[in-house]
This record gives sequence, structure tokens and C-alpha cells, in this order.
Amino acid sequence: MHSINRIIRYGVHSIAVAISILALTMSVQAQNIGWEGETGVFVTPLAYTAASPADGLGHPLVAYHFLNGGEVLGDFYNVSATVGAFKRLEFGYTRAFHSSGGNPDFSALWTNGFNIVHGKVNVVPENAGKTKWAPAISVGFIARTQVHNVGGVLQNKDTTNGDIYLVASKTITQTGVPIILSGGVRGTNAQLWGLGGNAPGWSAEAFGAAGFLVKLPKGANAIFAAEIAQQPRHPDELPNAVIPTTITYAVRLTPIAERKLNVDFGVAQIAGEIAPGADLQARSRIAAQVSYGF
Repeated sequence: MHSINRIIRYGVHSIAVAISILALTMSVQAQNIGWEGETGVFVTPLAYTAASPADGLGHPLVAYHFLNGGEVLGDFYNVSATVGAFKRLEFGYTRAFHSSGGNPDFSALWTNGFNIVHGKVNVVPENAGKTKWAPAISVGFIARTQVHNVGGVLQNKDTTNGDIYLVASKTITQTGVPIILSGGVRGTNAQLWGLGGNAPGWSAEAFGAAGFLVKLPKGANAIFAAEIAQQPRHPDELPNAVIPTTITYAVRLTPIAERKLNVDFGVAQIAGEIAPGADLQARSRIAAQVSYGF
């Protein structure tokens, strides 16, 4: 019952965010890959897939991601490669790296990096049945191996975790300026996408995103966005620690219109004092990423 109440409560927040304006052009949204490599905003997925022809594979998208986690968590770096296929699929691999923080009490809970494999299939194309209102609907998965953060350190072992998600996205063009609405739910046993190790078990968590587009000279764009992503309540092996919902604020720059190049800067509200005497000092952390489509 407690989990259901959390889903409803944070689902309301996610819907409130999702019904705000996220103005992106179709060419931009189709080439953006997020923190773990899937097509998305900054940390949440969209229902769209990486560009590809109907009869084969598309060109790869590559990205470098950075998150300054602060003195306790340390810094995180991801390198991603993603490929679309048959206009309805995408898959890819991301390697997560980590450099340790300097806090003598808690930084040792974050070590090494881990592997991330992801895939997505678009099960309902946007505007299906010649409608103008039907959203794109996709299902996807994210699998992580060699995760040694938090619970893995406390148990002295590598762990695995993953997400299975359902997401709907709709681009509205009747307004003159394209507007996209996106939101979904994921089943996960990961804490903070593996950055916080595992959760004690599987739970359903809501997410959503919103933003707006500012046109710049010479065809460039700046996209200002916000995301919200509910997290499992406790990390594995730390039942008294409470992890809040993640909120990010980001700007995505597409400086050269004819190139599939995106540069993102963001602020992530991750976690502060998660238990008495345990302050992760990560309520407002800077992140950046660069992605390029061949």
C-alpha cells in the first residue's frame, strides 16, 4: 500500500511536469541520447527511437556524459554508443566510470564502474491509424552488470540490476511550434540508475519531462528542459536511508543545424541528508554531455 501511495503521489507530479511545454523539433528529438544511452531527454527516455531506415540499421550515435557528484559521491563518466534499426528499434551499450570522492566516512561506498546494455521497441507509432492525437508508445529495458556501489560494497560483491519501462511521447504540431509531452513508468531494482547500487527489490516508479525551445541564429537551437524521476525509497542494505525523487534542469544546445551534434548542461537534484548524520551533499550537482550522430 505504501508503494502504491508513492506511485500515485509522484505520478501526479510527473503528469504535472509532462503537461508543461517541451518544444523540440522532430529532427532533434530523434537524435538525443540520454545518460544511459537510450534516446531521451537527460535521464528519462522518450518513446522515440534512434533514426534508422525501414529495412536495416541506422548510423550510430555516440555520447560522453559527466556528472560531478560532489565530495561524497565523486564523479561519474559514461561513454555510450546507440544504433537504431527498422525505424522501430534501438539498442546500445554504455560503460560507466567513476572517480572516488574524498569523504572519509561515506565515499568508499562508491567504487569502480559498471556495464549498461539497453534496448527499446516502438510498439505504437505516433499518430497511428491516421490520427493526429495518438502518442508514440514504446517499451524498453536497461540491464546493468558489475555494479559495486553501496550495497555491493557492504556485501563485498558485484551485483546486477535493471529497468523495464513503458513510455508514451507525443509531439503536437498543430500549435505552430512543436510541443512534446512525455511520461511513463519503470519497474526497477536499481537505486539512482545504478549510481546508488541496488534497491532491496523491484518497484514501479514514475517519470516525466518538460521544456521549451529557443531558436538561435543560423538555425541553432537551445532547449530548456526539466525532468522528474521517482526513485526506490531505500538503497539495498540501508533500510533507514530515504532517497528523494530526482529532479533535473537542463539546457541542450544544437549549435550546427546540419550536424547531429548536441551539447547538454544540467543541474541534478540527487540526494542530501538521506538519514540522520548521512549527508550525500548532492542536492544540486552539475552534469554535462556531448552526443553526435554519424
